Amino acid sequence: MKRLTGKIQPYAWGSKSAIPKLIGTEPSGEPQAELWLGAHPLAPSLLVDHGGAGEGLDAAIEADPQSWVGKAPVQEFGPRLPYLMKVLAAAQPLSLQAHPNRQQAEEGFAREEAAGIARNAPERTYRDDWPKPEALCALGEFHALCGFREPAETYRLFEELEVPAALQLVAPLKGGGPAELKQVFGDLLRMRHAGDLVDHVVRAAMAWAAETGPTGRFARTAVEVAGFYPGDPGVLAALLMNRVILNRHQALFLPAGNLHAYLRGLGVEIMANSDNVLRGGLTGKHIDVDELLKLLDFTPGAARPVPTVENSPGVVRYQTPAPEFALWRLDVDHEPDAGLTLPADDLGRVALSTDGSVSLHTQDSTLHIGQGQAAFLRPGEQVTVSGDGTVFVGSAGSSAS
Repeated sequence: MKRLTGKIQPYAWGSKSAIPKLIGTEPSGEPQAELWLGAHPLAPSLLVDHGGAGEGLDAAIEADPQSWVGKAPVQEFGPRLPYLMKVLAAAQPLSLQAHPNRQQAEEGFAREEAAGIARNAPERTYRDDWPKPEALCALGEFHALCGFREPAETYRLFEELEVPAALQLVAPLKGGGPAELKQVFGDLLRMRHAGDLVDHVVRAAMAWAAETGPTGRFARTAVEVAGFYPGDPGVLAALLMNRVILNRHQALFLPAGNLHAYLRGLGVEIMANSDNVLRGGLTGKHIDVDELLKLLDFTPGAARPVPTVENSPGVVRYQTPAPEFALWRLDVDHEPDAGLTLPADDLGRVALSTDGSVSLHTQDSTLHIGQGQAAFLRPGEQVTVSGDGTVFVGSAGSSAS
């Protein structure tokens, strides 16, 4: 096992303080949106030995994939780490977005390669041929939009606002289903000169924003999102979605085709090792409405936290179905001679301490990781954890059986 040093991504929506507080550094004054822990080529983490020398995790895996990733995932996914772990710190809403399934990613990538669109071009949609299911586990109160609300309920909420032009746009939702959701969502994203209507909806929502219950949450979403993206038709599109509030250590799973947007909060995220994002508003980046509509799942329904199972005392697994990754949480309160055993010892794992201070023990060595620090554990390393804190462990999903 080796200490793992991640890399910060300074996206504009990021918090200026949450990640520095977690990892114990001084704020830079700039947004620090994500801390990447993995082998993604855009920002590979460093493996640091006892002497302080570092080697890229991507380079180590390229030289000897099975000894770093594990035999089963290499056979299933090829010589690469199939997952990427992150700490995500949102101070303002991210774009409305969704991710493709494997077939959609392979077909879209091949199509854009054949068209000669550069992989870093702003108009590029598929930057690789992988799907990107993901899960996010909250480290405190976390707000998100996830999936589509029942259409009739959305129509009722728009009725409360008493904005006739908006109610006319969403009229198909009254008694409608997935087909009507798709129609209304597409119409909203294609709106030109939506600013006046967005302003009218937001002004009406302000009268309800202090209320409790569904209407209050609906109104606050309009007011909060428009505060960052005034006049954006994505504000209206966001009002078709479920607003979810996660408590500490609750998680969301976001499969292919799920429309979502993180609003604010700090969390641990794990995903398939891909960079494929199709956006649908609340962004200045490229939006391909037709392609997004092709892959979105418009099945309405409430968004619920991921179920968990306690594999052994103190070792909790989030029951996500993605084959590319698995996620565990270890609640550590043990002395060294009675430490918790880390799961998935046949796989390469990232272990991240999110609070407290813990020690990782193998037969031959001990590594201490404090809050915000991480380690990479190789396949075959049987590791126990002692100390007092919380550790998240990510691996390939092959161990989920």
